[in-house]
Amino acid sequence: MRATCKVWGLVAVRHRAIFTADMDLREDRMVAPAKTLTVQCRFFARYADTLGRDSVALELPDPATVADAVQAIRTELASGNLLPERPLVAVNREHALPSRSLADGDEVAFLPPLAGG
Repeated sequence: MRATCKVWGLVAVRHRAIFTADMDLREDRMVAPAKTLTVQCRFFARYADTLGRDSVALELPDPATVADAVQAIRTELASGNLLPERPLVAVNREHALPSRSLADGDEVAFLPPLAGG
């Protein structure tokens, strides 16, 4: 059985070709799906108490930085806005600046300031 799509002018044989209205098959208009990466965020001491959890997995657009992860926590978690503007962060157990790039599977640890006497 052959049918012609009135919108696209394509011929489908026995319903094996499925097209949706938002598809644009012209090569110059094809768009690759957005790449993402997933990082595991861990919270310690006061941060874990404030956020009500000790870890969360974040899916971020690729490329992403530590600053992007902090912003995502602020917007996605109910108490996320209680984090300081520039929290102390370690990525894969190494101190990291907000501009540090993240990779898929990284562990991002949020460490509260230490005090002592």
